[in-house]
Amino acid sequence: VQLQAFGGGLVQAGGSLRLSCAASGRRFSSNAAGWFRQAPGKERELVAAINWSGGSTYYADFLRGRFTISRDNAKNTVYLQMNTLKPEDTGVYYCAAARAGWGPPRILSEYDQWGQGTQVTVSS
Repeated sequence: VQLQAFGGGLVQAGGSLRLSCAASGRRFSSNAAGWFRQAPGKERELVAAINWSGGSTYYADFLRGRFTISRDNAKNTVYLQMNTLKPEDTGVYYCAAARAGWGPPRILSEYDQWGQGTQVTVSS
């Protein structure tokens, strides 16, 4: 499966962005998916993840309800709605597909297909 993430940009603190991850190739609807981010000088970290059906989700503790992950399997697309953005949310955001469909997985190594990343910059 090929993944393409888009929707990033420059936004002021307190603003919102919606990221999209469009999949092509083999079936994506049977895979769990996740959004990761990587800030300069830091390791890539899991932000949110969703199982194959959308019925189970996971969010990193630091989000405190600000982001929402969802998916539309008819469109082979996973979304990340980001609200109340903070400067510390700045980084490159990557979408990824997991090997499994259930979970969703919370470990980076469980994801084997990656998109190219989209830059999110939050100004103070």
